[in-house]
Amino acid sequence: MPQTLPTSPPDSTDCFAIVVAEWNRTITTKLLEGALKTLQAAGVDDSQIQIAWVPGSWEIPVVAQRLAQSGKYAAIICLGAVIRGETTHDQHLNRGVSLGLMEISLGNDLPVLFGVLTCESMEQAIHRAGGNVGNKGSECAEAALQLVGLLKNC
Repeated sequence: MPQTLPTSPPDSTDCFAIVVAEWNRTITTKLLEGALKTLQAAGVDDSQIQIAWVPGSWEIPVVAQRLAQSGKYAAIICLGAVIRGETTHDQHLNRGVSLGLMEISLGNDLPVLFGVLTCESMEQAIHRAGGNVGNKGSECAEAALQLVGLLKNC
């Protein structure tokens, strides 16, 4: 019978970085609150969490890369909100950020979580930042905890 790799709980050596975009701050603050609540509920102490605010979602990858290269973090949670406007600007941002974060994750053998909302409207973003669709910041923190625990056993 196949064996499932176990997921270990976080410990005092597991530090987490959260990179948060200031653009659409009313949304990203709620994403951050969700992520923090989830990490803290899992037993991660505030001293094990560092937060970096960046101007917008486009700037998330460069800071995530620097944090990943530091070797200090078990995972990096990236939070932002890109909302469609009248042009295709959002598509370029979303593609660049998502590809950049994946490259950082694979290049550093480190979980880098994509918690950047890519919404059609502010209403959709509100629903995904603690509204009727849940909190995507919290979901990213849950995924970070799971990946960190799983990678300890790979």
